Amino acid sequence: MPADVLVAFDGSPLSERALAYALETFPDASITSLYVINPLDSVIDVEAGGLPVAADWDDDARDRATKIHTTARNLGAEHDTELDTATEVGRPARAIIEYADDHDVDQIVMGSHGRSGIDRTLLGSVAESVTRRARIPVTIVS
Repeated sequence: MPADVLVAFDGSPLSERALAYALETFPDASITSLYVINPLDSVIDVEAGGLPVAADWDDDARDRATKIHTTARNLGAEHDTELDTATEVGRPARAIIEYADDHDVDQIVMGSHGRSGIDRTLLGSVAESVTRRARIPVTIVS
């Protein structure tokens, strides 16, 4: 059994299922919920509604991260588990893999996709990239 499990968590229903899976499957592991702030999201926001002020974008992204971490902690509490949470900024697949490498993670658990529509088409599948590039086992929950 892995000692340190990383769950990629973006608040989507599949990431919630992935976190629940990790909590149920690895009850003795140290579990970290990782949210990645993707700066490319601001490009999509610009296309949709105008140029954001840099400070406002960062504050909004950090506020969203706080809400997502609260959701993850609440799910952990439902399983009587205290989770660690982390936030990284960057391309999601790269950030997940680098975090796992830097923190000696034994297992990554993530949903098969967190987004749909144009984000997924333009940016590719994060789950696929992590699965191909990670040096440790990756469990994909669908």
